[in-house]
Amino acid sequence: MKEQELNTKAEEYLPREIKLIVIHCSATRCNAPFTPAQLEQCHKAKGYQGTGYHFYITRDGMVYHTRPIEQVGAHAFGFNLHSLGICYEGGLDETGKPADTRTTFQCAALLELLTTIKKHFPGAAIKGHYQLSADIHKACPCFNAEKEYQSL
Repeated sequence: MKEQELNTKAEEYLPREIKLIVIHCSATRCNAPFTPAQLEQCHKAKGYQGTGYHFYITRDGMVYHTRPIEQVGAHAFGFNLHSLGICYEGGLDETGKPADTRTTFQCAALLELLTTIKKHFPGAAIKGHYQLSADIHKACPCFNAEKEYQSL
């Protein structure tokens, strides 16, 4: 992770059992930038207090800590209470179709972030948004996160 560490000090952390780490994509085209500020603006327009994900990874591999881990996220309805949300920039090809558009930098940053999170929450399962429930009819995050990270 670049320039931030997980806040897990007992006196600063409100206990919340983390059972899931949910991977998302921003569902934006891979050839159009979608900055952390744009993500926050989009989420505020939906009525959220800020970015609903705990982390956001841009194409250059920068990891932004967008919501404190002690705060319940707003990223996976019905699963937010016991999860952390991670989103990567992209998820749509140049024509707007769902695709795994992660860059090499994003893949490396996501693996490093997940490894760090799993050290703090070893029992948490890693799943893609669409893998949470059969009721979720989305391609997000446009790759099989559960399979890709099963060894963590």
